[in-house]
Amino acid sequence: MRVGEPARGGAVTGGAGDSAEEMLATMRRHRVRRLPVIDDQKMIGIMALAGVAQALNDPPVSALSRALSVDR
Repeated sequence: MRVGEPARGGAVTGGAGDSAEEMLATMRRHRVRRLPVIDDQKMIGIMALAGVAQALNDPPVSALSRALSVDR
C-alpha cells in the first residue's frame, strides 16, 4: 500500500465538540494512542494518550508518561 492510499475502514478521528471522555473511549475502542481532532473537515489538532496521562492529577501515572516520552 502506498502512503496516499486510504487505509481499510477509514481514519479514526475525534470531533472538536467531543468530550475528552468520548475521545478516550474512541482511542480505547480502536486501540490508538493518538487521535486527530477534526473541525469542519479540517484537522485542528491531535489528542495524544501521553498528553492525557501527563495532565492527570495522578503523580505516578504522569511521571511514568513523562519518563516514557523523553526524546532520545
